[in-house]
Amino acid sequence: MNRILVPTDFSEQAGNALKVAAMLAKAHNAEIYLLHMMEIPVQHTDQGSSQSDIPETLFFMKLAQKRFADLMAEDYLQGVTVHETVKADVTFNEIKDSCKELDIDFIIMGSHGASGLKEMFVGSNAEKVVRTSEVPVLVIKKEHHSFDVTDFVFASDFKNDNKKTYEQAVKFAEAFGSKIHLLLVITSGNFLTSYEAKSRIDDFISGQTFKNYTITIHNDTTVEQGILNVSKDLDADLIGISTHGRQGIAHFFNGSISEDLVNHAKRPVITFKI
Repeated sequence: MNRILVPTDFSEQAGNALKVAAMLAKAHNAEIYLLHMMEIPVQHTDQGSSQSDIPETLFFMKLAQKRFADLMAEDYLQGVTVHETVKADVTFNEIKDSCKELDIDFIIMGSHGASGLKEMFVGSNAEKVVRTSEVPVLVIKKEHHSFDVTDFVFASDFKNDNKKTYEQAVKFAEAFGSKIHLLLVITSGNFLTSYEAKSRIDDFISGQTFKNYTITIHNDTTVEQGILNVSKDLDADLIGISTHGRQGIAHFFNGSISEDLVNHAKRPVITFKI
């Protein structure tokens, strides 16, 4: 965790994410890259003109600079190295490209989630970032005066998920001194006996030296509901899950449990790309 990207629209949710990023940056001697993406109206401009010459661009750039200046004056950012970046684009591939350009290894962003028709047709910004990001994404749902992760639920099918995602989760847990609760949710559509489930988990984590973990095999109506219920019972500080990053028509028909959790969970969620 050396370079943390924090996308911001200067909202309350983005501010909550930046506060957590500042805590982690101080604890791990990391730098923050604060990214603001703004939509520039170019439909009425000549094709040959530069966006930087458009009056609307100048206005929004100055507004962004003012907001950046206000943020940098916040006490919680004192002593933290923060780089300010503005992109005249609102596509979420821009975040993915910025990660490569800036050598980002961690994203922290705020979200208030989405539900109902809004989720079906729009989704949340965090969901879109999770879908495209190659690096771990930590989604913050509320303000945290301190960010301590004592109990960390890592949910998986322990079959199709790449073991490297668990290795990333272990590194995160070691950095926080967390206990990982390995969770396999059994539903009527993916039934396993308790013996089969335990054997699958044991095989998945074989070779790992990390010992601060528990194993939970839980039956529920859906995988997502099982993760939410177990996390509530454990009063977990964080939910971790792998994401396949489906896009386009495959995402529309198949969806993603990780993206649903980002929208619905009230606790912080961290995703690891398979």
